[in-house]
Formats: sequence, structure tokens, C-alpha cells
Amino acid sequence: MPIYMDRHDIPEEITAVHVAQMHREDLKIEHLYGCKGMTYWCDEKRRTAFCLIQAPNKKAIQDMHNHAHGEVPHRIIEVEPSIVESFLGRIEDPEKSQKTELNIINDPAFRIIMVIGLRKLSFKTMDSNGMNRELLNYSKSILQSIEKFLGRVFKQKSDHFLLSFNSVTNAVLCAQEIYANSRATSKDFNTDFQFNIGLHAGVPVTENDGIFEDTIKMAERFSEMTNGKIVISQEVRELYESENLNVKLDCDNIKSLNVGDEKFVKLLMDYTEKEWTNAAFNSDDFSKNMGYSKSQLYRKMIGLTGKSPNSFIRDYRLGKALQLLNKNANNISETAFRTGFNSPAYFSKCFMDNFGILPSEYIKSYVA
Repeated sequence: MPIYMDRHDIPEEITAVHVAQMHREDLKIEHLYGCKGMTYWCDEKRRTAFCLIQAPNKKAIQDMHNHAHGEVPHRIIEVEPSIVESFLGRIEDPEKSQKTELNIINDPAFRIIMVIGLRKLSFKTMDSNGMNRELLNYSKSILQSIEKFLGRVFKQKSDHFLLSFNSVTNAVLCAQEIYANSRATSKDFNTDFQFNIGLHAGVPVTENDGIFEDTIKMAERFSEMTNGKIVISQEVRELYESENLNVKLDCDNIKSLNVGDEKFVKLLMDYTEKEWTNAAFNSDDFSKNMGYSKSQLYRKMIGLTGKSPNSFIRDYRLGKALQLLNKNANNISETAFRTGFNSPAYFSKCFMDNFGILPSEYIKSYVA
């Protein structure tokens, strides 16, 4: 039977005690609708509550809630229990709450999501075996920091991590330690890996179909947009400073975005993801379709990404091309045209300029 998570936007007068009472009423009549309440989360500060329920369908959940207390959920999504546990740490009531008469769980489902991306800047200095050894060393160091700061790993590859934290302070400190360790390792061993880290925060159920879908997407975009930096949202910064007695988070390795910056990143990436395979797509299209003059767009993109619009488009396409080549699914000509380059020759030139190796040599040396 499928498992669902629902979201209730609760009024000001509703407390964690009220939510616990509603949960108790659900459990009394859940069998009438073929449902089984597994656990719930309540966030008095953000006025949200989330229930995890095994049910035959969404309507059964709505009918059960309506019968029990009349508080019908605002949104219901289907979830995998293993994914819920990876992000939220549990899929059943905390042990200390299970034997009480009224199961009060004042535990917010709000989480800080971190995405870590490792990118090799040049393939001239290392063969595939050496690169894999270095990635393994970096991964071990990253996992040690994650454990130290109580993070949870949802997804892990050799060059990509998706993490969840309950505490914004732990998330920021973990990011800073990973960044510092990577810089020290790169200096000591003369490697040229670049770490890009993005932090965003949010709740599990929004208007999207996936758990934490929009929060993950923004954290991924943050990690992709600025080279060699920790990029955080305004909310993450404000929460960190609030938790740390208003100590300002002013560090050279952290780029904190404001709300306007975040909207620009969303607009930029939405449009880029839509058009990047189109060979005619260029910086003029950016300015026309995003509502900026060429000079405004240039200043904004240099400030946020460190790249001009044309450089941003080229690097985005090269990143996609590298993914295709790694899958070994396409030859060089097909990869060039599929990623928006006008010709294989121009693609090879850009690839060489960016990675220090021709795509043909890259395939021979790095693609199994």
C-alpha cells in the first residue's frame, strides 16, 4: 500500500498540543478508511504540520481527516519511506513519545538542504586512476565532516552529495569545514578539484510532487552557479545569525544571496534549462526574455556567477557535454549538436580551452 505525506497550514491559534489531539483522533478511526498513521511533524513557528500515512489513495486520507476533526490537508504527495527517513530522520513516532497518553511531537519538518559538487578543472594533470583516488580521498573527508555535524546523506556519488541537516548552524559549519579541507588538500597535493556548495532551506511538501523538490532544486542551482564558493540563501543566513546571537556570517568563501538574487537565479536557470540545446540561443536571448538590458544582465551575472552571459552558456553546455561523454552514449559529433554547439570543431576547441584536453582524448583516457 502506498505511503503519503500531507501538509496542513495551521492557523495561529493551533498549537502542537492541538495537532497531537487531531493525530489521536485520526488514529481512532483510521481503520474505517484503510489508513495507518505512521507519524507527524508540527512546526508552530512556520504554522505547518505534516502527516505520514499509509493509505490506499489520497481521497482516503482526506476522508479520514474530515471525519476525525475536519482539518483537510492542503496538499498530499506520495513518498518513499526511505527517502522520508533520509531527509527527516524518522518514519515513525519518536520513542519517547510512543508511550504517552497524548503524543505531542513539536518537531518541525523544516530542513537545510546542502548540495556539494566536485569539478575537475583540468584533465591534463591526472589519469583516470589518479582522479578516482583523489575523489575517494575527498569523499572520505566529506563523510567525516557530515558525521561530525550530524548531517544525513540522501544521495552520494563520487563527485556529488545531497545532504539534509536539522540545524542551520551545523549545516553552515559543515560546509565551511568541507571547503577548508578541500583547499588544504588541493594545496598539499597540487590537485585541481573545485568544490561548489549550495545551501537552501524549506519544508517537504510544497506545490511540487517530490519531497523537498523545490528546496533541492535551488540548492543544486546554487552549487552550480558560482565556482569555488559556498552559496547560501537569505533565509539560511538569517537563521544562522539568529541562532548565533546575531554574529554576522561574513566570510570570503560564502556568497549570501538576497531575495532578489534568488529570484534572478530561478529565472536564469529556468530559461537556461529550457533553451540550452538550441544552437541559436545566446546572450541576446537572455536579455530579451529576462527583461534586462544587456548591460544590466552583464553586471548581474558577473556579480552572481563571475561569468559573462556568453561564458555562462558555454560552460553550462560543456558541463552537459561532459555528462554525455561520461555515459559513453554518443560520439563527439552527436554530443556537440545535442549540447547546442554549431559544429564538432568548435565544440572540440571549447572543450580543449576549458578542460585542457580534446574530447577524443578525454574519451580514451577517462571513459570506461
